[in-house]
Amino acid sequence: MNKYKKSLLWLRRDLRLYDNAALCHALSESESVHCAFIFDSVILEALTNKEDQRVEFIWESLLQIKNELNQLGSDLIVKYGDPLNVIPELITEYQCDALYMNKDYEQYAQKRDSEIICQLKVKSFQYKDQVLYEEQEILTQAGNPYSVFTPYKNNHLKKIFLEGITQYDCESPNKNYAQIKPSRMLTLDEIGFKKSNLADVGIPVGIKGGELLIEDFKNRIHNYKLKRDFPGKKGVSYLSVHNRFGTVSIRHLAKIALENLSEGSSVWLNELIWRDFYFQILFNFPHINEGKAFKPQYNQLEFENNQEYFMAWKEGRTGYPIIDAAMRQLNNTGFMHNRLRMIVASFLVKDLLIDWRWGEAYFEEKLIDFDFSANNGGWQWAASTGCDAQPWFRIFNPVLQSRKFDPEGQFIKKYVPELCTLTSDEIHEPWADKKKNVVMRKLNLGVDYPLPIVDHSEQRIKTLAIYSPHK
Repeated sequence: MNKYKKSLLWLRRDLRLYDNAALCHALSESESVHCAFIFDSVILEALTNKEDQRVEFIWESLLQIKNELNQLGSDLIVKYGDPLNVIPELITEYQCDALYMNKDYEQYAQKRDSEIICQLKVKSFQYKDQVLYEEQEILTQAGNPYSVFTPYKNNHLKKIFLEGITQYDCESPNKNYAQIKPSRMLTLDEIGFKKSNLADVGIPVGIKGGELLIEDFKNRIHNYKLKRDFPGKKGVSYLSVHNRFGTVSIRHLAKIALENLSEGSSVWLNELIWRDFYFQILFNFPHINEGKAFKPQYNQLEFENNQEYFMAWKEGRTGYPIIDAAMRQLNNTGFMHNRLRMIVASFLVKDLLIDWRWGEAYFEEKLIDFDFSANNGGWQWAASTGCDAQPWFRIFNPVLQSRKFDPEGQFIKKYVPELCTLTSDEIHEPWADKKKNVVMRKLNLGVDYPLPIVDHSEQRIKTLAIYSPHK
């Protein structure tokens, strides 16, 4: 016999009805399960761009869930407001005696969920769902959290191979969804937002979009190691936004990687483990939530923080083609290739001498797959202030990175079309003396396309001087 007569499932970063830990427990332990999602007004009111891709992605994904539940005689309850108020109201309205949800590890969500649980008079349950291993499941022999990736990864892999991956069955014949009439879906306008360019940039949404991308990537996963660093090639999975909002299951993805048995799948699994690594850093080292460097000695770095340079970086007009192409991709699509994230982050901090927190905040505003733990981890890695980061004296040369990872200029030409007439030899540094005369006959440097705003070799010397007292 089920423990609870009626329960409420609160969907958040787990927008799917398959392999969902909280949903599985709710269905098996309750006679009737009401599913709900709340557009959190506390979060949404802080967003200045009212054509935010993320909000539309969530809305479209919810619509798929709503339709799926409607076919089962149930419905998805969608509300807008402060969850501190809305959750108790839903518990009362639907006479629920239990609340089920999957854990969210970000600071705001932890505080919010704790306050809700404390004020409710019904049982509350939280489950691990968005990571393979969480918080303090993987520790050193001394019982401490890891701050270096490789030993963490090795321990993580041992645990996976020992325990295997268990998925949650939410699709058995005896689904206990509440039988309720379909309600009208809130519109984007009603929550203060408008449609974005999501459809134009071709990002597949919801559970169905995640399934399409998974099937496509399964045919390419064996080549992941060879192609993943080249933004002009179709090498990555493009699943990051689906991981972010839980329209795919991390257990499903890890299982695909483990069963493929190729070099590419091993490298991809490694990337999934990086994701877990940054989540446990977020929990075990909470000072990173406060805008502080993971390594305290780097909190007082004296960056120049030139506002004009920062604007040029944001707008993709630094005069370095690979940087400008990457930033224009971000601004136009909400996505940036992972190799490019490293290149542009290094350039902002170690070429333009701008505080990494400025770049972190801009990515938070623009990335459709923004996730605090991975974003902070990536920026601190590039700035050499984080855990297991690149050494402070390692500074990417943007021209060499461009030649190595976009050798034909294929990616650059897509997002910086004013350089389309240049050859693969000219396009990476069109200002170079030995090429300048030829290039000037093709475009007017400084007018059609900007000259470099800084000299890499000069900035490198400045960067070393800024970092060396803090090493």
